[in-house]
Amino acid sequence: MQKTYTVKLKSNERERLKKLIGRGTEKARKLTRCHILLMADEQKTDAQITESLHVAMNTVFRIRQRYATEGVESALNEQPRSGQPPKFSGKQQAQITAIACSKAPEGRSRWTLRLLADKVVELDIVDSISYKSVENILKKTNLSLT
Repeated sequence: MQKTYTVKLKSNERERLKKLIGRGTEKARKLTRCHILLMADEQKTDAQITESLHVAMNTVFRIRQRYATEGVESALNEQPRSGQPPKFSGKQQAQITAIACSKAPEGRSRWTLRLLADKVVELDIVDSISYKSVENILKKTNLSLT
């Protein structure tokens, strides 16, 4: 049997949630979480909340669970996401930028993204890199090759 998490908001929490909704300046996801908590406090079932707010049943369950175990702040705010780690270190990115700022190879008037990608692999700075990755690295530094 699945454990149910009941939501019993304190009066100050209820007022805070109503203020957040009334202001309307928060992200839509946060406002939806506010609505979920308020409706759960009114003893609405997960099915009723799901139908009225057009969210998944699992979303309602997770918000209830986070409120019961971690409190209102955790239930309202986004949880940190791990994401994919960066493919290239800051040092490697700096070396790529430095090469892009250097004099173009013999017979060329300027560096192209493909030339830079080939040169970076040739100098053994990275094992492999696409010209698009070079573009993204240079875009972050506001460096223009044109």
